[in-house]
Amino acid sequence: MSDDQIMNTIYATHIHGDEKFDVDSLFAVTENILQRATHLVDNVVLGTKTQLEHLDEKVPKASFNPPSCTLKALSCEMSCKAPGEEIAHKTTLSILNKLAHYSWDAKAVLTLAAFALDYGDFWMLADLHSSDQLAKSVGILKRVPVVLKRPGLQKYGKAIVELNNLIKATLEVIESVFELEKLTVYDTKDVPALAGAMDRIPVDVYWAIITVVACTTQMCCITGDEGKKQELSPFAQKINVLLNVLRRTIKLAHEQIDVIEAYRKLKKIFQTPSEVMEVFKALIFHKDAEPSLIDGSTNKLVSIDVLKKKDVLFFISSLDITIEEISILKPVYDGISKKDQHKIVWIPIVEHWTDELRKKFEVLRSKMPWYTVQYFSPVVGIKFIKEEWNFKNKPIVVVINPRGKVEHPNALHIIKVWGIKAFPFTREAEGVLATKEDVMEDIMVGVNQKLPVVIKDDRYIFFYGGKDNEWVQQFTKKATALANDPAIKEARIYIELVLVGKNEKGQDDVGILGRFWDKMESFFFSKTEKKTEPDAVTREIQKLLSYKNESGWVVLSKGSKVIFTGHGTTVMKVVDEFDKWKGYVREIGYEIIFKQYHDKVIEVNRPCSRVDIPLGVGKVPEHMHCPHCPRVMETYISFKCCHVDGALNSLH
Repeated sequence: MSDDQIMNTIYATHIHGDEKFDVDSLFAVTENILQRATHLVDNVVLGTKTQLEHLDEKVPKASFNPPSCTLKALSCEMSCKAPGEEIAHKTTLSILNKLAHYSWDAKAVLTLAAFALDYGDFWMLADLHSSDQLAKSVGILKRVPVVLKRPGLQKYGKAIVELNNLIKATLEVIESVFELEKLTVYDTKDVPALAGAMDRIPVDVYWAIITVVACTTQMCCITGDEGKKQELSPFAQKINVLLNVLRRTIKLAHEQIDVIEAYRKLKKIFQTPSEVMEVFKALIFHKDAEPSLIDGSTNKLVSIDVLKKKDVLFFISSLDITIEEISILKPVYDGISKKDQHKIVWIPIVEHWTDELRKKFEVLRSKMPWYTVQYFSPVVGIKFIKEEWNFKNKPIVVVINPRGKVEHPNALHIIKVWGIKAFPFTREAEGVLATKEDVMEDIMVGVNQKLPVVIKDDRYIFFYGGKDNEWVQQFTKKATALANDPAIKEARIYIELVLVGKNEKGQDDVGILGRFWDKMESFFFSKTEKKTEPDAVTREIQKLLSYKNESGWVVLSKGSKVIFTGHGTTVMKVVDEFDKWKGYVREIGYEIIFKQYHDKVIEVNRPCSRVDIPLGVGKVPEHMHCPHCPRVMETYISFKCCHVDGALNSLH
C-alpha cells in the first residue's frame, strides 16, 4: 500500500474526540522502561558495559494514573499473532479502531507503552533471574531461560539485537512525532517546515504502530522457540527513512522557530531602551554562539565590546555586492574614524554557507576597513531584518544609537547623495538635507571626476543625456546655439551644457550613467519615504526618473538648484522654437518663460510617465502620484536582466 492508500484507510478509524489522559507522563515512563531495557539487552547479548544507573530518568507527574486496562487490552491485541505483514496490518487497524478517540501521538504512545510493559518485564526478569527466586519462577513462565541459556542466546542473539535496534529507532520516531505535536503552537506560516510534516503524522503513527506489532510478534517467536520468524527488515527500512525525514524536519523547524523567537525578542528589545551591543547580539547570533567581530583595519578578531555605547551603522548586504557599492562607505568611514563615537559593521546575509561563499566573503571582507561579522551560520534575526527593515538582498545601512534605538532604517540613500555631509545619518539630519533645493552639485560629485564645468549659482546648466545618439547630437547643437544667441547674451544669462554618461565617441559610459541614476534614485527614495506631499524638486526628479530609458532627457538647473526636468522630445521642441519666445526672456526671465513654453508644448504632446523602482531598494511606496498630472499611477510588475548581476525584479 502507498502512503496515500494508508492515509485513506486509517482516517476511517479516527474520530476527533476529546479522550484525554496524561500522555506526557505515560511517554516519560515508557521511555524510561525502553531506555533501560534496550541497554540491558545490549549488555546481555553484545557484552557492553553500560551502567544503567547513569541513564537519565524522566519523572512523570505525581498525579499520573496509568491507563492499565487500555494497556492490557492492547498487549492482548498484539500478543501471540502469527508472523506476516498482512496480519500485522490487520492488527494495527484493530488497535487504531480501539484508540479511535485518542489523538495521533497518544495512539502511538499507548501502543508503545503496552509493548514496553511486556518487553521491560521480560528483561527485568532476565536481569534478576539468577539473584531472585521469585523472578526466577516468574521468568520460567515467561520463558526467560529459553532465551538466556547458551543455545538460545547463540540461536536468537542476532534476532534479539535486530529487534532491540528497531525498538530504539521506533522509540525515536514516536518521540519525534510527540515533539512535532508540541510544535503545533506555532503557525505554519511562520514555521513552514511543520506544514507537510503535520499532515504526515497519521501515516508516521501507522508505521510506528505496525512496527511495534511486528516486534511483539518477533518477541513471541523468539520466546516460543517454535522455529517461526517475523521478518523485521522491511519495517526497519521504513522506520529509518521516517526517522531521517523527521530529524531533518525537526532540525529545520527549530531553526525557523529560532528565527521567530528572535523576531519577537528583537521587537521587544526595540520597544524598550537597550544597549546597542545587546541589540547586536540578539540580531546576529544564536544563544550558544560566541559573538565576535573582525576588525578590518587589523584583520584581528575583537570582542563585540568595541560597540558598547557607540552609534553603529549596520551595513547589511548579501555577498552579491560590488566594489563600487563598498566604496560608497569609504569616505564615511574616513570621516567618522577621526572621532571614536561611530562604528560601521558589515553584516553579510547568507542563507546557506558553502566553501565557495566563504572564499567570496573573504575577498569582499578584505576590501572593508571597518568591522565585519564572521559568523558562518544563518543570521538569527533575518526575519526582523527583512520585515522590519525591508531588506531584499540589496545593501542597506541601518543606524542605531547607543541605547539601541533605530535612528534611520536605511541611511544608504542619503549617504549615496550627500556622503559625509549626511552625518550623523539620522532622520533629523536627512530632514535638514531634504529641505535643500540645490542638489545637483551633491549629486554630480562622485558621478564624474572630470565634470566639464564649475557649478556657479548665477549660471544655468543643461544636464542632459539619452539612449538616442542622434537626439543627443541635435540637442547639443541647438542648445549651444541657444546659449550663444545674442538675446541670451544681452540679457546677461550664462548657460553651460553638461552631457552625462557619453564618452568622446558618443558611446555610453556605463559607470557614470550608473552612478548618476543611482544617486537620482537615492535622492527620490529618501524624499518619498516621508509621508508628506512631495515638494517641487522631488516632483522634478520623479519626472526625470520617468525619462531614464527614453531617447533623451534634460535637467535645467541654476547653479545647483533644480529648475526643471523634461522629456527629450518636448524640450527639443522648446529649444527648436526659441525664436518664438526669446523676446520674453528679458521681460519675464529665462527659467520662467522656458517652463511656460514647455507647459504649452506638453499640452499637445504629453508622453506616458513611467517610474522604475527596483524591489531591493527598501520600502516600495504603496502608491505614487503622477508628476505631470493629479492621477495616481498604475502599478505593474516587470522583470529585467542587464546580463551583469543577474535577473532583478522591479515594480513599475
